[in-house]
Amino acid sequence: MASIFDNATVLPSASIQEKTKNLVGFEKKFNRIYTNLKLLLDQEGLINWSKKFHNVQLPVIDQIKDKYPLIILAGDAGTGKTIAAESIADRMVRELKKEGHFLKLSTRVRGEGLHGQMGNLVNDAFAELKTQAGKKRLAFLLIDEADAIATTRSTMQMHQEEKAAVNTLIQKIDEIRELDGRAIVFMSTNRLHFLDEAILRRAAIILEFERPDKEERIELFEMGLKGIDFSKEQLESLADLTGPEQNDGLGHSFSDIRLRVLPEALANSFPDKALTYEILSETITKIQPSPKII
Repeated sequence: MASIFDNATVLPSASIQEKTKNLVGFEKKFNRIYTNLKLLLDQEGLINWSKKFHNVQLPVIDQIKDKYPLIILAGDAGTGKTIAAESIADRMVRELKKEGHFLKLSTRVRGEGLHGQMGNLVNDAFAELKTQAGKKRLAFLLIDEADAIATTRSTMQMHQEEKAAVNTLIQKIDEIRELDGRAIVFMSTNRLHFLDEAILRRAAIILEFERPDKEERIELFEMGLKGIDFSKEQLESLADLTGPEQNDGLGHSFSDIRLRVLPEALANSFPDKALTYEILSETITKIQPSPKII
């Protein structure tokens, strides 16, 4: 079963927590999702609360179970959707004092599969998700690049086998509601408009990831260059150089700054000179923002 997943991680995870430290704007994203799902995630706590304050289990608690444990993370490439899913799952299990298991469905396996095999892949992934969801354990499944497997069925070019796979996916999302919040599905996509309408309707929340704004770009440079005494004006200038105003309306993404700009500036300095504002500025002018996926 493990072969259909890129990774299977036991939660809480120290390595994920370490990566979370480098996420800009994480608290805001986590709080929005946790606020929407905490009633579903902590059914036992909700029942105890109801009996404590109202002496009965309120009927509305049963209605909470009708929510779909589906979170859609939508946004351009390089905006941090995948690591955000891992970090949100890790934080959830720690907040609820539970154990957890995080599964990331392999895009490689999907790329090798024939149309008729896609439905089997969905079945296998959700079977493992259910297996990992225990009484005291939450299970999470991340379907990355979900538009490749949950494409809208209204398109004329879609094969019958592909439509069947989407139908299977919808059925499996419906079924995990029976697990009372112990299984959560994340879908990430660069093309939200490609997802099937029935999938979109089932999402408990659709969280959109934008390219970093000026304050977030400043924070990215501060985090990556901690220990170098750059002035506030220099950091703001670096943020401006990587912003949309200086780049034909499209700013650099999180990964552009973290994985392209900063490493190349480092390479331009090592081993003979210090990493300076001038080197960073010159490096930025040579690196175009990654194109927006439409």
